[in-house]
Amino acid sequence: MVPPDPPPTLKDIARVAGVSTMTVSRVLRGSPRVAARTREIVLKEAERLNYQPDPHLMRMMQVVRGKKEQRVRAVIAVIREDVPKDGLLGPSYQYVPVEDIRRRAHGHGYAVEEFFLGRDGLTPRRLQKILHARGIEGVIVSPQSVQLPCSRLDYSPFAAVTFGNAMSTPALHMAAGNMTLGIQRAAVLLRERGYQRIGVAVTKWIVTRSQFGYSGGLFHWQQSLPPESRVPLLLLPNNDISHGFEAFAKWMREQKPDALITFDTHVPGWLGRLGLRFPEDIGFVVHDWTPRMTGFAGIYQQREHLAAAAVDLIVTQLSQHEHGVPEVARQIMIPPKWVEGPSVRVS
Repeated sequence: MVPPDPPPTLKDIARVAGVSTMTVSRVLRGSPRVAARTREIVLKEAERLNYQPDPHLMRMMQVVRGKKEQRVRAVIAVIREDVPKDGLLGPSYQYVPVEDIRRRAHGHGYAVEEFFLGRDGLTPRRLQKILHARGIEGVIVSPQSVQLPCSRLDYSPFAAVTFGNAMSTPALHMAAGNMTLGIQRAAVLLRERGYQRIGVAVTKWIVTRSQFGYSGGLFHWQQSLPPESRVPLLLLPNNDISHGFEAFAKWMREQKPDALITFDTHVPGWLGRLGLRFPEDIGFVVHDWTPRMTGFAGIYQQREHLAAAAVDLIVTQLSQHEHGVPEVARQIMIPPKWVEGPSVRVS
């Protein structure tokens, strides 16, 4: 019996492609430091030779590289939006901090840079040219505007992922908090502590960004309640919630909730204007709790894990030579945590 031909190696690909073994290695690892034409030739020859990487060897090499002195090899761009008139840039809204993204990216050997569409005249077209000139192939999109200038980028050259569902078109891979679960957990805990009429007051932007997790989670949970205990969702009339007091006060008078899931900004002051204290008169839960909100109970969306998931999706795409809008967008949902605080009663 004639023994089978040995599997092709990096040296075999380098020989037929007319490049060095190091160049082949860089191409197969998704490094941007290779000319587009060279990358095309190497990938074509690798496919023709039916090259299959050894997964055990790849893991060993990752360990070896990890023990070497850290050296950043490429940049992941974080694309933000700076449109002040949309009312989404104030302290009422939380976004994934760049520090969390950078921490995970550095573990993979990447640097991170932020770009703000709308700031200093940065248009989608100009940003596209900058990213191309810099050889940046990985982008994380953090929508922060109802106008969504980030949706006007051409994503065909990039491995891309977005946070939340604010930008549904183009449909990129996504990392998001599972707020359907978050709302349900918070409502169940509040109910166990004796609260009977639990209300949610947020903005349309928040509901949309969560893939309707707030409204859907609340609606599903309320189906087990008697009709008189179901408090309708309040969508505040403006993304700048400082303009929402009249709508909020009307809703409070009509619905009389005894517990709220809402913003940490403005709403506590509104309750004071209505003569209500928490936790004595009403339970108060921050819908998007962060560690600086020590005076409140809340739903913690664990954005450090959102950051890690997004970076991992980028690195996976780059390692698999995947670019552009995917045929099927993968969605990673991070479960939120309940955080105790003095704004709700214990039992």
